[in-house]
This record gives sequence, structure tokens and C-alpha cells, in this order.
Amino acid sequence: MTSKTPAALGYRMPAEWEPHFATWLSWPRREGISFPDSFDRVMPTLRAMVEALVESEQVCINVCNGAHEAEARSVLGGLPMECITFHRIPTNEPWCRDHGPIFLTRDADPKLTIVDWDYNAWGNKYPPFDFDDVVPTRVGEILDVPVFYPGMILEGGSIEVNGAGALLTTESCLLNPNRNPQCSREQIEQQLRDYLGAGEILWLGPGIAGDDTDGHIDDLARFVSERTVVAVVEENRDDENYKPLQENLVRLREMYTGQRKIDIVTLPMPKKIVRDGLRLPASYANFYIANTCLLVPTFADPNDEAALSILGELFPTRHVIGIDCRELIWGLGTFHCLTQQQPRI
Repeated sequence: MTSKTPAALGYRMPAEWEPHFATWLSWPRREGISFPDSFDRVMPTLRAMVEALVESEQVCINVCNGAHEAEARSVLGGLPMECITFHRIPTNEPWCRDHGPIFLTRDADPKLTIVDWDYNAWGNKYPPFDFDDVVPTRVGEILDVPVFYPGMILEGGSIEVNGAGALLTTESCLLNPNRNPQCSREQIEQQLRDYLGAGEILWLGPGIAGDDTDGHIDDLARFVSERTVVAVVEENRDDENYKPLQENLVRLREMYTGQRKIDIVTLPMPKKIVRDGLRLPASYANFYIANTCLLVPTFADPNDEAALSILGELFPTRHVIGIDCRELIWGLGTFHCLTQQQPRI
């Protein structure tokens, strides 16, 4: 393996809207901790997600063994299975955005490569995570592509790129001492430049209430084009999300990509969702951009239609699909958290 970094070799992380070869998922395990007492109630949502994705691209699903694959197949029965590939890659939990491979591409001599960041289940909150930690390397072996090892903890949901050198992230997550206490902000920024091809690192502050990831960017603000960011705002001044989201909006208004200020489109928040005394991190920003569709979490909320309309205007060439996530959000994540895109080369 060369000692050069991916950036030095011409690699970059593409934007999510660039063409995909496939979407990767990790099928949840019944004995896992993500959906306490509600595993079966989440299955219709997962089926609806896969049903939408197979119309757009190949779907690769990580399963632990034959029994696990059979369980997934029973949920997905009737879907075009020729569009679905199962891989024997054991996982602890289903959040493929965070434990899955980060794929990079390069334009000259087009090739695919994987970055395998270290993974500690959001600051050692949910052990064990030994299977999840090695997923990127296992995928690299299956695809026979080179794998790079930065030696730094990072989850895919904590970063958002525009494919042209800008990267959005949050101080509350990446600078949290439960991730990389040995690294300064400057050292973390250098790793993002070296291993993702990011030239501009743009920092937001805190995350939304109920987010056990310490503030992942994919619940807050998302690039929808090279210069446009969609950001969630809370209109209710009495809600605990009001102030932090306003603070992030102020920061976004001062940000540039290249020589131009970022354009900002605001997205509403659903009303507060509480279950068993726990505030859940429901956010319309946790959408997933597939080749031909946009999967948007909905919550049987008055703002569902407004969010779908706004996103539909931002992605006019994609079919915007809202799927009820009132059960899925009990796992503290929705579609972006479950998915990881493999670029087409």
C-alpha cells in the first residue's frame, strides 16, 4: 500500500447526488439494541425504503449469516431480488452511514477506493461494536478495492460534502472528547483534507435534541448542490431546538464556498416527538439522495407536506418519496443513517 494519502492520489468524496452504482445497507438484527420492543414494527418501513431504492439502483445488504438473510428476504418478498445482493458481513447495528465504507473516486484514471475510519459507536455509548468497526475493510475485500486507514474515529453521518471540496461538520461531534481526544481541531481538519479530499472545512455548532450521536450534521444541514445548503429551523421559540438551530443558521449565513456565499434554503422541523420519556431526533434533513428518487422521513406531522414540497423543488429530476418513520425514529435515526452510497465509476 502506498504511503500517499487519497487526496495526494487524486481521490475525493463525491456528493451524494452524483451517480451511484449501489446503496449499501446493514440489515438490523432482532437481538440488536436499536429497536427495543419494536423490531417487527420497523420492518414495513425498511421494506418501503428498499422498494423505492431498487427502482433507482442496486441494493447491497449486509447480513450476519444464512438465517439473517432468510429473515431479510421474508420481509422483502415480492421485490425484484435481482436488484438486491446479500453480503455475509456481520454487523452489530443497522446504521450503515456511520459504520459503513466511505467511498472515494477520482476522475483521472477512474478508480474506486474506501476509507476505513475507526468506529466506536458514537463515543463508546453502545458496545459491542467490533463487527461494525471492520465493515469497510470487509466491503473492500469483496469489491477488491484499496482501503485507506486514517487511524481516526469518524462516522459518515458527521460529515456532509458538496463533491467540489467543501465539507460541513459539527464541533459538538468531531471535537467531542469521546471521539479523538488526542487530536486538535487542526489535526482533524488535516485528516479530512488528506482522506476525503476536502479543501474547505465548514463548522456548525450543536446538534438537535435527542441526537445520541452528539450532533451529526445529517440532522441539521445538507448540501443539495455545490453552493446550496438546506438547513432545518425550529419555529417554536419554546422548543429546545430553537436556539441551537438559529445559532447554526447564523453561522451558515457567514460561510463561503470558494469566493461565493453559500445559498441557504430552510426546512421546517416536525413537532416534538417523545416516546417512553425520551425526546427523539426527528428531522426532515435525514433524507437520502438516490439516483432517481429522494427518500424523506415523515412523521404524520403538519410540516410533512411543506418539507416534501421544499425538497421536491430542490430535486426536480427525482421522485420525492415520503415514508412514515414514526417507528424507525425510535432507533434514533432514519434513511440517511441507514444508507451508504457506492459511487458509479
